[in-house]
Amino acid sequence: MASTTTRLVCAPLLMLLLLSVSTANSVQETGSSLKSSTQKNVFVVDNYGARGDGKHDDTQALARAWNAACSSSRPAVLLVPKGKTYLLKSITLSGPCRSSIVFKVKGTLIAPPSMSAWTDNDRRRWIFLQRITGLTVNGGGTISGNGEIWWNNSCKTNKALPCKGAPTALTFHLCNNLKVENLKLVNSQQIHVSVQDCSNVHLARLTITAPGTSPNTDGIHITHSKYVQVRDCLIKTGDDCISIENGTHDLHVTKVVCGPGHGISIGSLGDDNSRAEVSRIYIDTVRLYGTSNGARIKTWQGGSGYAKDIVFQNMIMDNVQNPIIIDQNYCDSAKPCKGQNSAVEVRNVVFKNIQGTTISKDAIKLSCSKNLPCSGIALENIDLKLEGGKGDTESTCQNAKWRKSGNVIPLPCKGKIKL
Repeated sequence: MASTTTRLVCAPLLMLLLLSVSTANSVQETGSSLKSSTQKNVFVVDNYGARGDGKHDDTQALARAWNAACSSSRPAVLLVPKGKTYLLKSITLSGPCRSSIVFKVKGTLIAPPSMSAWTDNDRRRWIFLQRITGLTVNGGGTISGNGEIWWNNSCKTNKALPCKGAPTALTFHLCNNLKVENLKLVNSQQIHVSVQDCSNVHLARLTITAPGTSPNTDGIHITHSKYVQVRDCLIKTGDDCISIENGTHDLHVTKVVCGPGHGISIGSLGDDNSRAEVSRIYIDTVRLYGTSNGARIKTWQGGSGYAKDIVFQNMIMDNVQNPIIIDQNYCDSAKPCKGQNSAVEVRNVVFKNIQGTTISKDAIKLSCSKNLPCSGIALENIDLKLEGGKGDTESTCQNAKWRKSGNVIPLPCKGKIKL
């Protein structure tokens, strides 16, 4: 009887003791977690009024969270939580900030489904980040542009409509030491990622997708920037997978899969008789599927400046319409632009280790300026065949100074381009 009584008395005491230990551990763990969160200096958008239901406007909540993170004297994390969708109108997140910031997008940022959410003043931008040093954007989340309404109202889709600009999904302007990694960008209104006037930029593990018929939806657009790396990206869009514009220097692109889209393009350069300068561009280990172009350089008649010291190498083409193309006579204007004397100089360009299939008989096209011919064009180890083996491929050239190394199929410059 005493033993039974002892057990009855001790059991509740033992349970109380275990509960106390468990509670203490829980409090300790919670305290550690809070302490860890505080140590990491995390600014969660929900704590600044964001709902994350995909319906209510969370633009100002994100702006408040950004301002708090940007004002922090310690490295900060701006967090968009996983499992939620945040509706954002046009927003500008500006520096300079007091310390480095990680903008961690784990959830989804989505644009309004209506064009009326934009004013004329912000029509060309959606999420715009500027004047920031030491910015990292990552998190594995999604940035969705809701672009279909913009595509349907584009003059490229409907010729009867006037041509108007559309927002770029994610723009970086005047940012240094920038990293953008591990994100999904889908259905941008126009360009998906734009890098402008930046230096020391690293773009990696980005998945960028939009229908092949969507107009002007470039994957990555780079202009007036230097020391840029792009690697391990999958890009499927309705325009250039990567477009390299005026003022770009020291760009390295590697391990990119592209298609559908318009390929990897340098240009267009020199429009409206402007000066353009592009140099030290290295495109390496790229696979293209069903694109309208592969490796392309395009410059306007009447422009000036240069595109030089460029390498396209280790590329695989799969059903590409124009695998290798230089066009110094580019014209995409209602006004005539032929017959102008000046041109953007194109020199020291290497096409090396390029193989695959094309749906066009002209696998290599070098259409260069009469007044300033392309020079130093190297064709090395190229093997491009017609899809399905339905005949031989050809090459056409105009005003090009080139050299051949190794086995090159088709034989270079057997035909003359008709201008």
